[in-house]
Amino acid sequence: MERETCLDKRMYDISKYAGVIEIILISLGIFLVPLIIPQVLSIVFGATSSIATNSQYVVGTIVNASLIIAGVNVKGLKKIIGLVTLPSISAILSGFVFGTASIFTIYMIPFIWIANFALIYLFKKLLLEKKLNYVKTASVGILAKASVIFAGFNLLLATGVIASGTKVAEMLYLAMGVNQLITATLGSVLAFATLKVVYKRK
Repeated sequence: MERETCLDKRMYDISKYAGVIEIILISLGIFLVPLIIPQVLSIVFGATSSIATNSQYVVGTIVNASLIIAGVNVKGLKKIIGLVTLPSISAILSGFVFGTASIFTIYMIPFIWIANFALIYLFKKLLLEKKLNYVKTASVGILAKASVIFAGFNLLLATGVIASGTKVAEMLYLAMGVNQLITATLGSVLAFATLKVVYKRK
């Protein structure tokens, strides 16, 4: 019998049918949110409004919540790899989340994928396997994700892929730095609430 790894663990037992619905909804949420939400905010509040121009906070919070929910209850390496790749592709395709800096986020894709995987993996390893509490698990996961992304940005800056001292560099410094901590933290709160309401133990 094949040994179960932490990636095969889930907190809540659900039926096979419910599992299919779960992965579809999470996938749609992760992929469609970066495509749709920024445009909706731009239409409703105006393209130059502070809400529309800071759509990363809304999008990032929802995407991180979805990734954490996946970390808690989606089983299997293939499904997880699929989920970690969707948000960055969607964000770049939309062109809204990072504005004029969106084209440069293409270079950040590998780091974003690794960071998203780390977030999911740490929830499975610490919360499900090691039985660490949610707050401690979230804290480690948030710091790990933000650190990987910020390190990737600094590497691209140091190698000249992203020119330092430019407006794009300043924009990405914020987007790939403190904003990652903020959206991941808000995402962990949203995920916790969702898990309690939607996945409440019977």
